Amino acid sequence: MLNLFGEVMERTKAIYVEETSDQELIEHALNGMLSSLDPHSSYLDAESYNYMSEQTKGKFGGLGIEVTMDNGLVKVVSPIDDTPAFKAGLKSGDYITHIDGETVIGMSLNEAVSKLRGKIGTKVTISIRREGEKPFDVTLKRQEIKIQSVKTDIKNDDVLYIRISSFTEDNDKAIKKAYDEAVKKLGDKLAGLIIDVRNNPGGLLDQAVAVSDLFLSEGEIVSTRARHEEDNVKYTAHTGDMTNGLPIVVFINEGSASASEIVAGALQDHHRAIVLGEKSFGKGSVQTVVPLGDFGAMRLTTARYYTPSGRSIQAKGIEPDIVVPLAQVKPIENYSLNLKEAELSGALKNEQEEKDKKKSKDDKKDSEEISDYQLLRALDLVHALKLYQTNLLTGNLKEPESKPAEEKK
Repeated sequence: MLNLFGEVMERTKAIYVEETSDQELIEHALNGMLSSLDPHSSYLDAESYNYMSEQTKGKFGGLGIEVTMDNGLVKVVSPIDDTPAFKAGLKSGDYITHIDGETVIGMSLNEAVSKLRGKIGTKVTISIRREGEKPFDVTLKRQEIKIQSVKTDIKNDDVLYIRISSFTEDNDKAIKKAYDEAVKKLGDKLAGLIIDVRNNPGGLLDQAVAVSDLFLSEGEIVSTRARHEEDNVKYTAHTGDMTNGLPIVVFINEGSASASEIVAGALQDHHRAIVLGEKSFGKGSVQTVVPLGDFGAMRLTTARYYTPSGRSIQAKGIEPDIVVPLAQVKPIENYSLNLKEAELSGALKNEQEEKDKKKSKDDKKDSEEISDYQLLRALDLVHALKLYQTNLLTGNLKEPESKPAEEKK
């Protein structure tokens, strides 16, 4: 077979309509060999390998989208927060059909990605096909992408919101720091946590394990099963839950893939969190990057991963415990003629008016979150879980008494 390969290469060099180099032919042959196995295996030349290394460190140049190949087209797995692709409104599930007018059909994934990348400040036009819409073009300006992969905020004055846009180095440290600061600020008022991995395409496996470990006190987090049994690996949690059992809600959607699904699946299987949102992407395979010296690297699918209960989510995804589709909530205008007490002539003033003014400012901030319907439902759920937990501890929650069955006469 190697003799066959050599003969095809020599004939191609000799009679192909355009002159080609040995390096070009061999690199294309290597990429063809690997990419034909599955959508995630490929050959990375030196430039692509350096780009990938920068991406996992949280800094790289480009448009800010995670892509894969699907039926010969480039499919958007998810846009990365605060990048040109995100700001342009690209969505998970979009298909890129042309790059600067050139069709992507016939390109390898690496070729397509290299055309999407370019000098910072230059523009690229991509043609998009989206389900239910007419094809359209988007022109994006390439930027240096600096990913702040973990962002946190306090919602409703008592819920720690953690947004993870991708799993890069030191995610676990950033989350631990944010939690410690929230506890220092809120103390016992902290009702729970929301972990948002919507449109998170994944990243480093060890970070998915480390983030899950923060909230689990024991048991398996994820296992990887390879072709040979001796290569199987099981990752387990260390003793101690950082939050001591505070309620957790995990957000997922169709753009949540790979490492995101590991975290959601682990916390779901251990009944440590409620998973809310939409069914995830379904990438349940592990890729190993093998460096090849000065010639880049090969990325090869070497295992499948399984959640603690033994579920493989490859091509299936994580099913949320509570399905909440993306939606918008709009307040209903009230045009009734009913007057309020404050509008009556001579009505007494409220001595707490200044406090109410301050509260109205807080309400305005909260109203900005109304556009994110899924977030509203997650906040409601955290508060409900915290209330249930509190009542259980204080003994205010009692099991309903069963009525004795009536004797038959």
